[in-house]
Amino acid sequence: MPTNLAQINQPADRLNKLSESQTLAMARKSREMTAQGINVINLSIGEPDFDTPQFIKDAAKDAMDANFTHYTPVPGFLDLRQAISEKFKRENNLVYSPEQIVVSTGAKQSIANVILSIINEGDQVIVPTPYWVSYIELIKLADGIPVEIKTNIHQNFKISAQQLEDAISDKTRMIIFSTPCNPSGSVYSFDELKALVQVLEKYPQIIIISDEIYEHINYVGNHQSIAQFESVYNNVVTVNGVSKGYAMTGWRIGYIGAPLWIAKACEKMQGQFTSGTCSVSQKAALAAVSADAKVLEPMQKEFAKRRTLVLKLLSEIPGVICNNPQGAFYVFPDISYYFGKKYNNYTINNSSDFSMFILEVGHVAVVSGDAFGDDNCFRFSYACSEANIIESVKRIKETLAKLN
Repeated sequence: MPTNLAQINQPADRLNKLSESQTLAMARKSREMTAQGINVINLSIGEPDFDTPQFIKDAAKDAMDANFTHYTPVPGFLDLRQAISEKFKRENNLVYSPEQIVVSTGAKQSIANVILSIINEGDQVIVPTPYWVSYIELIKLADGIPVEIKTNIHQNFKISAQQLEDAISDKTRMIIFSTPCNPSGSVYSFDELKALVQVLEKYPQIIIISDEIYEHINYVGNHQSIAQFESVYNNVVTVNGVSKGYAMTGWRIGYIGAPLWIAKACEKMQGQFTSGTCSVSQKAALAAVSADAKVLEPMQKEFAKRRTLVLKLLSEIPGVICNNPQGAFYVFPDISYYFGKKYNNYTINNSSDFSMFILEVGHVAVVSGDAFGDDNCFRFSYACSEANIIESVKRIKETLAKLN
């Protein structure tokens, strides 16, 4: 038995498996510096700088006036799940009945529900790098074993069919990936997905989580979902939500379309964690997913314009290598050129050193690539004004020039 407070006041062992979200950690540190009077430009959080469209806010106000302020069904209001079903058919040519859809408190909970509902201790989960920061942590929380497939900037941060085949073992239970990708902005084409499907269809025990939360921030045309391939449809969980495309991060609405047995498992899991998500947010999401996606074009065009700007400016910094991201609102430059360089008490040995140097000396908050599984890079979010893009790259360039 514990004999002193230091032994007693300890959290559960499972927390020792988890790392703090580096995106949230950098945001916190930048806020602390700002509170000290330092002018920090925060590019660490993946949040559109646009306001939620007015018609969506109006729907929320109407919902409150109509007293939609009570408990909701665990998987979400039926009218919202019907609208999501219609959205999947209309925009993705995917058939999911309302019973196959579960609405959650953000896409993060959607993903957590699936992983915790499927993965047993010792199950392997394939995760292409770079990956969103929470994938690995959620796998560890479920006592699963992450199996990373390394990519690099020269292959546009996308895995090949052969890499996938080589990573599969008799313990593989799941693969999780995002398209468009956070943090790289990479987008899988129809042909690239088809090549992966030709591998995955041989392994019916593998569940595929396709994270498509950035679907509507896509610069190459029609979004492609892996669930469109009939041979793997019954193994795919399509994750989406309204946070990114509709500038609704604070409303906390994500959802899945999944095989019925997985949807029911997620409903059971969610029923014990949070039950149904916010009633007013669901009515706002109903307005969003029911609308013509053309309402999003102004935001899409602005993000595309910013992408062009940030790529041009970063290309002018020696040693910074960028690919051309085809979606989302991030660039993920390779900055390994600076490893081993020094300035005063700073030595750049890895992406964490790089990011902290940029924050403390240049007063720009970015996220180190090691948080996403690639220690040669860092994530730069251009979900901010052109003025902040110009000023932040200027600061980064001047700060890196101090190294030798």
